[in-house]
Amino acid sequence: MSSRLNPYLSFADNARQAMEFYQGVFGGTLNLNTFGEFGAPDAPEADLIMHGMLETPSGYTLMGADTPPGVEFRPGDTMAVSLSGDDADELRAYWAKLCDGGTVTVPLEKQMWGDEFGMCTDRFGIGWMVNIGATQA
Repeated sequence: MSSRLNPYLSFADNARQAMEFYQGVFGGTLNLNTFGEFGAPDAPEADLIMHGMLETPSGYTLMGADTPPGVEFRPGDTMAVSLSGDDADELRAYWAKLCDGGTVTVPLEKQMWGDEFGMCTDRFGIGWMVNIGATQA
């Protein structure tokens, strides 16, 4: 896999239920990770979804998560486009172009799950997420 493009949906606190619903609609494999798995397991948001990914038999990929603590949930502003893969040069080039004239909300850098990840809003107001998979040892 070099890279892929898919929607990323944001939820207030019901990402688990929504992603399970979409799995019922489209079928496929659903992977869910909680904030507790990547942070403080005793935090109030520990059971909320930090990242969910549904991969369907038809080749669709749908991602989603609960809005992180400290970030305002704004209905109507609940989708971003996600670019992910392992071709770091290709994805960094996309990132640079998307950020040009836009606003970086999360710098593209190594994250606690091991990948490089960043978020930006392009000059047209579209939200983008870029995730570069960690190199396997």
